[in-house]
Amino acid sequence: MEHFDSLIIVAVAALIHASFQLSVSVLTLLSSHTLGAKRSQGKLLRLTNSYTAGVAVMTAFLVSFGAVLVNGVFGKAVPAIWWVGLCGLLFGLGVSVWLLYYRKEKGTSLWVPRSMARHLSERTKATKYSAEAFSLGLASVIGELLFIAGPVLVTVFTLIKLPAAWQLGGVGVYTLISLLPLLIVDILVGSGHSIGRIQKWREDNKLFLQFAAGTALFILSFYLYVVQVLSPMVMATAGGV
Repeated sequence: MEHFDSLIIVAVAALIHASFQLSVSVLTLLSSHTLGAKRSQGKLLRLTNSYTAGVAVMTAFLVSFGAVLVNGVFGKAVPAIWWVGLCGLLFGLGVSVWLLYYRKEKGTSLWVPRSMARHLSERTKATKYSAEAFSLGLASVIGELLFIAGPVLVTVFTLIKLPAAWQLGGVGVYTLISLLPLLIVDILVGSGHSIGRIQKWREDNKLFLQFAAGTALFILSFYLYVVQVLSPMVMATAGGV
């Protein structure tokens, strides 16, 4: 049962990751530029699928590398003080998402460094081959690392306690769930849906996504603090008495 509880935490962290929009924004830009250049539907599908694969590979790599690194430092038990720090990070990210995630202007412009935003935008215009789209997917994950670091660390801290097979399953669960918006947009674009309608939906619902992501970060922070910090302290005190 404990293993399933851990996977539920991983799934919640992945849903928070999925609510962030940089990778989706880059995918819609890539699709728009590709269609604007009058390239074929087959070419569009190859580029969008390669881009999504790049995002998946980088996401899985971050979680896997983080798990190896943390396991090498702490073994199977992360000290309580690090859980406290992680909970503080999640709370701070929740405040940041509520206040800063979308820029205060029309559209879906995100709060990411302008240099990174310009780089990704220029790359989408220049992308013509599948390998370039794949590397663009890798870069888009790095571009949002400031926000996804919290969910990724939650997953890493949770997974290292599990057996190896469950860890691999957890990496797969996190990667798949975090990719859901990309997969949906990829399917919609591939089936001929208008990029403009997809963008309009994103703009109409951006405040809801922003509120949901920030609130979920607060709730996850509180839950982990209770389960990973307060409960062990209470049990240790009761045992000492």
